[in-house]
Amino acid sequence: MMNDTPSYTPPKVWVWNKQNGGPFANINRPIAGATHDKELPVGRHPLQLYSLATPNGVKVTVMLEELLALGHQGAEYDAWLIRISEGDQFGSGFVAVNPNSKIPALMDRSGPKPIRVFESGAILVYLAEKFGAFLPTAAAERAECLSWLFWQMGSAPYLGGGFGHFYAYAPFKIKYAIDRFAMEVKRQLDVLDRRLAESRFVAGDEYTIADIAIWPWYGQLAKGLQYGAGEFLSVQDYKNVQRWTDEIAERPAVKRGRMVNRAVGEPSSQLHERHDASDFETKTQDKLAPSS
Repeated sequence: MMNDTPSYTPPKVWVWNKQNGGPFANINRPIAGATHDKELPVGRHPLQLYSLATPNGVKVTVMLEELLALGHQGAEYDAWLIRISEGDQFGSGFVAVNPNSKIPALMDRSGPKPIRVFESGAILVYLAEKFGAFLPTAAAERAECLSWLFWQMGSAPYLGGGFGHFYAYAPFKIKYAIDRFAMEVKRQLDVLDRRLAESRFVAGDEYTIADIAIWPWYGQLAKGLQYGAGEFLSVQDYKNVQRWTDEIAERPAVKRGRMVNRAVGEPSSQLHERHDASDFETKTQDKLAPSS
């Protein structure tokens, strides 16, 4: 039942209340910076990824697995699990890589001086340009790809922080908030569905970082895997989105990328850390869990 809360009049000056409810109340705060000293681990590969398999994290692991599938050995990477519910993102080492304390964060140690890259869209562009893949070079095609990439970056907060929060995570249901953001998410799905009615992939005929960015959010939503909201949003009605997400889900690199830094779901789908391609066969949680 979606009941509105009693009327609320904002105070003249907002004051942080730590006990504001919701599953993330223990890590949310109105200030930045580290809360504790903790250095990040460093593996043997040029690229060091610190992440979690949320939609934003999946973007980068899919990209890296796609690059490796193309034969770019320089894209070999170590992926380290950052448990955001436990506040790992506020450790001093992580904050040094991403002062915004959000996953994913990447360190490129392939050159004489390490390069940090944060924000998932920036990481996708950085890797695409570094390896010359999944980002068109012709002006019109590049502009189309980047336009859809930034469409995702601007739209997804309404899906996650807006709809997802109020529909699935808020401590009580607020009809106005759910209606407001459900309308916006359905509008976004319609934008995507109309685009995919005229092209195989989001940016055109070729698979690009636009697809890699959008699929973990809207592809999973279209399959009812985000916030348990598939029926509520009538996601089956977006036929072109369904066709697109099914095609991308069958890509071997996408299947692998979804598993990396995953810490929920079936144990066989969870690869908490990834340091070698063989880890997918030998180090998923079902293989590491002690036998009963």
